[in-house]
Amino acid sequence: MQPGEGHTHCPRRGETSGSIVRMTSFDPDRYSRQIRFAPLGAEGQARLAAGRVAVVGCGALGSVVALALVRAGVGFVRLIDRDVPELSNLPRQVLFDEADVAAGLPKAVTAARHLTAINAAATIEPVVADLTAATAADLLRGVDVIVDGTDNFEARYLVNEYACRHGLPWVHGGAIGAEGRVLTILPGRTACLRCLVPEPPTPGSLPTCDTAGIIGPAALVVGAVEAAEAIKLLVGCVERTASRMLVCDLWDNVWRTIDLSALAAEGCPTCRGGDYPWLEGRLGGRPTALCGRDAVQIMPATPGIDLASLAARLADVGSVTGNPWIVRAQVEPGIELAVFADGRAIVSGTRDEAQARGIVARYLGS
Repeated sequence: MQPGEGHTHCPRRGETSGSIVRMTSFDPDRYSRQIRFAPLGAEGQARLAAGRVAVVGCGALGSVVALALVRAGVGFVRLIDRDVPELSNLPRQVLFDEADVAAGLPKAVTAARHLTAINAAATIEPVVADLTAATAADLLRGVDVIVDGTDNFEARYLVNEYACRHGLPWVHGGAIGAEGRVLTILPGRTACLRCLVPEPPTPGSLPTCDTAGIIGPAALVVGAVEAAEAIKLLVGCVERTASRMLVCDLWDNVWRTIDLSALAAEGCPTCRGGDYPWLEGRLGGRPTALCGRDAVQIMPATPGIDLASLAARLADVGSVTGNPWIVRAQVEPGIELAVFADGRAIVSGTRDEAQARGIVARYLGS
């Protein structure tokens, strides 16, 4: 008997045992310790090899999730991120180092390079983009599970609505200070994000990493739990944490789960009523102050931009650096303008949305 055989695994609902195992190969020596874990086994490892996951955000949570999933042998991981590594990221974002900050490449691209070096058999798809109502369908299609590595509620509501519309499981996570939370969402069966948080919190009403800070271990723990939840979903063990949210405080050493079955039974306008205001563009789309940075993101009036022409034009204004994904320029004292290939602009050195809009209009003409 091979390691992992002779136990009851957790097949997906409606799927016959072995259907993926016969089609998917993996290196049994590499994953021997995982295969010996009875709830996973050889069949579960094969399911991981066939699995497809989208990680939304490659920051503190997303980098831990992506690292854990790729090391676990998940066959396809799409990395969706809109930003570049900063020095202040390094205490908690495990896929980046000082050289990455100096290079200035987008997080998704940098993370993909590191992950490919860890597991060349995995397919890593970096996507340098912001998740919006206009981009959600393209960015999230074709995967089995979505994992939340974002730092803002708009992206989370978009993921929730896309997942509910398409019946796609996803894992929500968040961390602040020394606290964290993780909730696995099975649309139509468990409470969804809107059940839990009916309306997005008003700006300034909740602590953020800017106001309350965050310690690296909190991000590591939450990201690790999210990755474990994604693994359970991929191998079909979906019932173990259904309608229970994990809440932890590493400073006070408190761990508890909150039963959300009552919320699940009641449902909400999204998961029971088919209402998708964020996905349909009726909410959201404003300038975004980026968590942990004095920076504001401005969405383009029209998608796409010729970065080479922009770099030549901005060279008359200040020092310019660029690569195929982004052009960065010091346009004013203390102000950096970063423009991505999809037309997004991030203005660093301010959190004033009106000022950021003015700078973009001044140098991009939109």
